[in-house]
Amino acid sequence: MLINEIPNRKRKGKISAPMLMIAATLLFATMGMCVKFASSEYSTGEIVFYRGIIGAAMMLLLARTRGVALRTDLPSMHFWRSLIGVSALGLWFYAIGELPLSTAVTLNYISPIWMAVLLICSSALLGRRGVDARLACTVLVGFAGVVCMLQPTLKHDQLWAALMGLLSGLLTALAYLQVAALGRVGEPEVRIVFYFSIASISAGALATSLFSEWHAHTARGLGMLLAVGLLATLAQLLMTRAYAIGRILVNGSLQYLSIAWSYFYGVLVFYDSVTELALLGMGLIVIAGIAATRLRQSLAPANHINTAPGP
Repeated sequence: MLINEIPNRKRKGKISAPMLMIAATLLFATMGMCVKFASSEYSTGEIVFYRGIIGAAMMLLLARTRGVALRTDLPSMHFWRSLIGVSALGLWFYAIGELPLSTAVTLNYISPIWMAVLLICSSALLGRRGVDARLACTVLVGFAGVVCMLQPTLKHDQLWAALMGLLSGLLTALAYLQVAALGRVGEPEVRIVFYFSIASISAGALATSLFSEWHAHTARGLGMLLAVGLLATLAQLLMTRAYAIGRILVNGSLQYLSIAWSYFYGVLVFYDSVTELALLGMGLIVIAGIAATRLRQSLAPANHINTAPGP
């Protein structure tokens, strides 16, 4: 039976897409807070490793429940998507541990602006129609927002973490392109997330063994790791459902609520100081991101992808 054929009385209890998005953004911001707490006890590699274990276990359960086979005929596509996505995730977690929470989250949310940059560059290289001036303006506004945010809020020793946060946004944009390509060839979301989780386990174990050390667990640390995995996976599922039943542009706009949630967590829990200029920068990035999403879909409708946060 098609959704439009379901009687209204059976749909009254359904949660709307905007409510799903609001809940997902709150969960993602809460996950970021837990990552920041966990980073005081674990290295970035360890957090990525345990995040992958929890994600893989949940995807195994979901695949079994839905009857989705996890075997794939596209191992190379999954490899590149997972490599880029795990790199973006690790850099984002590192930035969260080193920067004010709202700053790290905002830098990752610059991914729609990076996508606009990629669209402009691909149009120029392929000799397509001239670059849309409105799209170029969103890029400039977005980077102006970055300058406003980073100049007044960063200490000298936080510059490297800020650069890693910016790089995580770029890699996240590339990861979205890979996810879109996998979606176009029919790969289900459960399978994509499962292989991403397996890659997280491998990369996290390798990074921890080579560059840091494995830390002993505490009750608090285990709780934070479990929260990171559960919150991230549940938020992703809610967001995926929201995009399946809701309007893409509305969902894309609501995603930026994560920045607001993170700001409140940063101020109330971590006592982060945020200046007026930093708030202006956040606002510019939100405006530019929403505008870039709208323009990108109108300019390249065949290649649009949803911009869920995080890799």
